[in-house]
Amino acid sequence: MVMPKSEKAFLRNGEQGIYAHVVGWGMAVPDTVMTNHDMEAIVETSDEWIRTRTGIAERRIASERDSTASLGLRAAQRALDVADVLPTEIDLIIVATSTPENIFPSTASLIQHRLGAVKAGAFDLSAACSGFVYGVEMATQAIRSGSIATAMVIGAETMSRVLDWQDRSTCILFGDGAGAVVLQASNAPGGVLSAVLRSDGSGADMLSIPTVGSEDLSNSYFLASEHRMFKMYMNGGEVFKFAARVVGESILEALEKADLTLDDVSLIVPHQANMRIIQSAARALKLDVSRFVSNLDRYGNTSAASIPIALCEAIEQGRVKENDNLVFVGFGGGLTWAAMVLQWGIPQGLEGYSGSRIKRQRRRAMYTLAHWRTRLLRLSRVINQFANRLLGRDEHPEE
Repeated sequence: MVMPKSEKAFLRNGEQGIYAHVVGWGMAVPDTVMTNHDMEAIVETSDEWIRTRTGIAERRIASERDSTASLGLRAAQRALDVADVLPTEIDLIIVATSTPENIFPSTASLIQHRLGAVKAGAFDLSAACSGFVYGVEMATQAIRSGSIATAMVIGAETMSRVLDWQDRSTCILFGDGAGAVVLQASNAPGGVLSAVLRSDGSGADMLSIPTVGSEDLSNSYFLASEHRMFKMYMNGGEVFKFAARVVGESILEALEKADLTLDDVSLIVPHQANMRIIQSAARALKLDVSRFVSNLDRYGNTSAASIPIALCEAIEQGRVKENDNLVFVGFGGGLTWAAMVLQWGIPQGLEGYSGSRIKRQRRRAMYTLAHWRTRLLRLSRVINQFANRLLGRDEHPEE
């Protein structure tokens, strides 16, 4: 019997027979659509200029009621429905984002409690537009180690809230949205086969959002430049050259680690930044651009959310089939870049496509319970504080 290439790669890398498979997926985007024609009323630009240079026609913009956490929550709930997994079965939640709700607590913690995932650890991961691939790799390694069995990885962004709407070089590019996947452990070979994670901090000034604690606050160069606190700055030309170089290189490196070649790949799901970057990568790899998923014409650049949103749409369109080898590739601020190879397919025993009615009802009940649990806990803390004041107790006793 000839051993499959993917199994050879696992044995070569010393894996112990635990594989991380994607068993659920979901996406969420705001209802508000901003077209290029809408952009013309904000900055000096045109629909033709944006389309020809980026491939973007429209993007989704978060309303006052939308947030990074609320979009991530909706995507996570849809992924749980596909996987037919209960929130209490999740061991770990990772949210990849550049636009967290707070510095702390993490957006992942907010989503964790709204899901009612009371047994899950949760943290945010900051790797800009590469963040989703980083997050899936972190979850995969936790599953392979045997420390967890089920993980949720979410890419969620409200980029519109960190844009300088007077900077036409950046505000035309970005949109808001979220995508999520559920990963589960299985003894069946497949799932995530390899990953390459890279960073070059020397390019930190090329793409950034300075915030509290930044050394740039006392940097005269920064103060005299176009950088603004809490707003995105991007050197578009340099970022383009960086991305055009690393996309192809990282794809080939990840394939080599998986003991596969480009001929074995069915579909590449790249970060959705600029159509010219995707076309450049296709030329460098000598592939037809149809092998790449692209939906940036409708969503723009949604940073860490772009890969899972593109994956969800590719699945919905029937472009992803059982045993297909897929490649994810991302790049962004840091500078960071990452590529991942995975073999698609849900092993027997992990199927959740049909989704039992009872489990669906239990999930809805858990979401409602989580809502009221939060209200009751916060009310009990207020009552305790009031009672302590009445009784003259010290609310902050020394340790």
